[in-house]
Amino acid sequence: MYDVLTEVTVPETWAGVDIGKTHHHCVVINAEGARLLSRRIPNDESELLALIGEVLEISRDVLWAVDLNHGGAALLIGLLASHEQPVAYLTGLAVHRASSTYRGEGKTDAKDAFVIADQARLRRDLGLLRPGDEIAVDLRTLTNRRLDLVFDRTRQINRLRAQLLEVFPALERVLDLTDKGPLMLLSGYQTPAAIRRSGVKRIETWLKNRKVHGAATLAKTALDAAQAQHTALPGEKLAAAMAARLTKGVMALDEEIAELDAQIEARFREHPHAQVISTLPGMGPKLGAEFLAAPGGDMDAFGTADRLAGFAGPAPQPRDSGRVSGNLRRPRRCHRGLLRVMYLSAMVSLRCCPASKAYYDRKRSEGKGHKQALLALARRRINVLWAMIRDGNSYKTPPSVTAAA
Repeated sequence: MYDVLTEVTVPETWAGVDIGKTHHHCVVINAEGARLLSRRIPNDESELLALIGEVLEISRDVLWAVDLNHGGAALLIGLLASHEQPVAYLTGLAVHRASSTYRGEGKTDAKDAFVIADQARLRRDLGLLRPGDEIAVDLRTLTNRRLDLVFDRTRQINRLRAQLLEVFPALERVLDLTDKGPLMLLSGYQTPAAIRRSGVKRIETWLKNRKVHGAATLAKTALDAAQAQHTALPGEKLAAAMAARLTKGVMALDEEIAELDAQIEARFREHPHAQVISTLPGMGPKLGAEFLAAPGGDMDAFGTADRLAGFAGPAPQPRDSGRVSGNLRRPRRCHRGLLRVMYLSAMVSLRCCPASKAYYDRKRSEGKGHKQALLALARRRINVLWAMIRDGNSYKTPPSVTAAA
């Protein structure tokens, strides 16, 4: 719900909050690391407002730090934002690793809150959280929901395949259950005997009435599979009913995903950067929406293309030691969703963008593998997209590439 902005100024006090579902624990420390406050707070608006007031009475110059930037932390962060309080974010992994350097092996909410506050006091590389713009927040909600539905659809299809394999393996083997036609077929026919009784013509007509393309070919494929299996396996009747139910579940998910796609595209088109982003080859409405959703739609929050690349992940980091130099690796702290967007858009651009294809071929000729060349292309495209958004200019094919074509 909230996004990272770099550049944290040095305050007088630090308030670390260990986030929980129903309760948080807050510890406030000064510049010497001495505890000024430590208490447990319910995740309730009135209680959190009382906490904010209590901390501000201790000091007006305070940096808040949390170990979660969504979910149970949303109310607290929203209240802090309304009070114009700066909030830094430490990942749960960073807090866990830092805890081992503090005295004592025990783990408590109070200790975690102190570690969060102390790390915010000591570190200068933390980012501040800031609310994204309204459209970007909506896009994040929509794209996250779509991703959940896609995962659910994959699980449903896997269950359907497993169910069908138990009673009708010949049909499971020849159907592509990611397409509408085979799913429609399975919603009405799940057993070899039922398919043989109906015959090709009746199944073909049944599919055509439901607007299935290639109905004749699909009906013949189903009959061929049915002719290859004349044995009715135990539990076939119940398994067929379960397969039909799973099939309808997948089709319902397909409908919801299609509705979300329309919502995502419509909302994406309303964003001020949408027109510019859409002109970059390989960046359609869905990937463009995910790109805006990841940093909250505010590119100015990063300051430079290099910071955006570091946030996304394509920018490699050195891993040298002793005589080993020039060893690069992907950063561990990156936004995997944004990395996925840039990687997929780079892959698509190879088919529709001569400049991207030329850059990819150059990296391959330098000895890089396919994945490394694609990541290098993704990194390059971040620079291009950053400049496009900064200047408000649409993408134009470089003159050198146009001349070569």
